[in-house]
Amino acid sequence: MLVSRYFKLGRNQGTLDFLDVHIDKDIPVFVDPAALRSLQTDWGHHCVSLLQSYFESVLTAIRRGDHDRAKQLLACLNERNEFHIGYSKGRSRGSALGAVSAEKIWESLVKSRAAETGVLHDLEDTILFVDGVGPDMLSDAVCNIIRGPLIQYTQQACVYYGIPLTSGADSGPVWNTRDEKWESHLIDLPITKHGSLILIPKIIARVRQTYGHQEYYRHFLMPVLQQHHKDINSSLVHVLQSKKNKGVKKVYKTDLYDLYGADKLVSAKLTGEHPQALTNYRETKIATPSRPLDHSALAEIENVPAPNLDGLLKDVTSLATGAKDATNYENAIEKLLSALLYPALAFPVKQDKIHEGRKRIDITYVNDAKDGFFSWVARSHPASHVFVECKKLRQGDRES
Repeated sequence: MLVSRYFKLGRNQGTLDFLDVHIDKDIPVFVDPAALRSLQTDWGHHCVSLLQSYFESVLTAIRRGDHDRAKQLLACLNERNEFHIGYSKGRSRGSALGAVSAEKIWESLVKSRAAETGVLHDLEDTILFVDGVGPDMLSDAVCNIIRGPLIQYTQQACVYYGIPLTSGADSGPVWNTRDEKWESHLIDLPITKHGSLILIPKIIARVRQTYGHQEYYRHFLMPVLQQHHKDINSSLVHVLQSKKNKGVKKVYKTDLYDLYGADKLVSAKLTGEHPQALTNYRETKIATPSRPLDHSALAEIENVPAPNLDGLLKDVTSLATGAKDATNYENAIEKLLSALLYPALAFPVKQDKIHEGRKRIDITYVNDAKDGFFSWVARSHPASHVFVECKKLRQGDRES
């Protein structure tokens, strides 16, 4: 049972800004920290600030030897079920850090010395160097850290789409950057028979994390190690004798695997000795950001049809002119544009107030285009938002 069906929204994923998850089980997508960093919005910047604040507090506690505080900070990324994303089979269980997992993660952080040597910089680095942290756990940890902005987004989305909110719901641990601590409140959230829901913007969902240990180790760290062994002319260097490559030095990756191994503790140690590998990896990821899931991918994941753009257009053109259908016309326009222009435009707001409330914009979108027309507009003009005015004129009418 998807959220849209449970609350009878009359929409599917194509015309919804949030991820249309199941209310009782997970769908196999993740929130990627790199996706948050790519958002050029105040909301995205706030989320990134929370990730940085939290992770720096954990690292600072470990560097100071305040291990009880580090464990407490990690343990509060506890397993909760409001997000409904990840690999859990059957009912949602969550994969974030509970007390037992937090102890293991803390132990790995201390053992690898990655926190002390400066190898770890951002939360997503943990997937490269910390045992026990995989895509599912990292995603759930991110969702917990940005719980505050996600709650705010959920409340706004519920008002926008007509989803009822229930007061007195437990917020769960919310990260307070000022006091560097977790705190909880009683708040308004949508409630189903399976518990509270916290909605996620679909624009930050991915089927895989941007960072991956195997990719980093094999394709970035290994080449640096190969060059290092060539530079010092170690015993792993083979000098080729064929006519075509005579005299060329070669270091085989299999020999490096045999010498060093390939676990995350080794990766952290070698990266500390050869930091250029991580620098290259980060620069490559920044230069080639992951893309939001398109309509086809989301439809396949959720087992629903892709948006019917012809049908959405017909819903617009079939409405009569005049004030009677003005609201329906605005809603139909928003559905069509939200599907047609995703993922360039996101976070729609209807009847957005400007000029101290003296004027309203019919539909306001956040411009998050990375290419195409709206990206060009943003580069050429101040265009962080795109405004839509809905006018349905009778044939022969002209706008004054």
